[in-house]
Amino acid sequence: MADPVTQTPAAGDDESTRGFLFALTAYLLWGLLPIFMKAVAHIPSAEVVAHRVVWSVPIAGAVLLVLRRTADFRLALRTPRMLAMAALTAACITVNWGVYVWAIAAGRAVETALGYYINPLVSIAMAAVLLREKLGVLQVVAVGLAALAVVILTVNAGGLPWVSLVLAFSFATYGFLRKTLPIGPSQGFFLEVLILSIPAALYIAWLQWTGQGHFLPSRPADLWLLLACGPVTAVPLLFYAFGAKLLRYSTIGIMQYIAPTMIFLIAVFAFKEPFGGVRALAFVLIWTALVIYTWPMIRGQLRQRRGAPAASPGE
Repeated sequence: MADPVTQTPAAGDDESTRGFLFALTAYLLWGLLPIFMKAVAHIPSAEVVAHRVVWSVPIAGAVLLVLRRTADFRLALRTPRMLAMAALTAACITVNWGVYVWAIAAGRAVETALGYYINPLVSIAMAAVLLREKLGVLQVVAVGLAALAVVILTVNAGGLPWVSLVLAFSFATYGFLRKTLPIGPSQGFFLEVLILSIPAALYIAWLQWTGQGHFLPSRPADLWLLLACGPVTAVPLLFYAFGAKLLRYSTIGIMQYIAPTMIFLIAVFAFKEPFGGVRALAFVLIWTALVIYTWPMIRGQLRQRRGAPAASPGE
């Protein structure tokens, strides 16, 4: 969901407030996204993703022009290695978007919520394996509980909860690779959607040419829904990027559970998706893991407010 950025180590009160409001807006918009995706559920997920890409380009480009941050972008276009890395991150986010759109339409929103709950735990596990980062005891326990939840769901369903795992791993991989791009989040997002816009536009054109498209000619509602795919994709990402730059990493770490919690509540109470005892047990394990994982960040913020040294996340 979110585009990884480097947070400013410390921000003033005004900046922190603005950052909090930016980030909160982004997470609330992401939390409400399943409602929009349900409205386009009658349109094939690949077509929806293609429109998400194409209509994000003008929005992301306009933001770069307004903020006058085009120099890094022009440099990236002249750097083959940066273009290759952006293409790889773009592929990861495309997989994530595609599975997410399909899952909402297929009545599997609960599984998408689980995937985004698991995502931060997958990220720290990847850091341990790929970057040889040493995990603290609490982090090991949290990852272990998440793994146990996946095992329980697998045994109960007779197969891996692939929707949750693909969402978690694709976004964790995206975040891991995105940090290698030496450009800002808004420039990076524009570069990614610009790269994706070429195959996306060709795919939309082919659908329209063969009479399978839902854009033109179309019901007016479908046309406007597909046009709206751009803002619902780009706007929360940009709000997040601006907010994360003004907030501490620990604050973002705690706030990231707003969206999956809203998705979970919408799935169970609005979409009426099944939520039996086994799923409840798995979610309890995941929620416990997230409390264990998040507690050092909460304690660090409390200590910081009291003037004491903050605890490290791996403590």
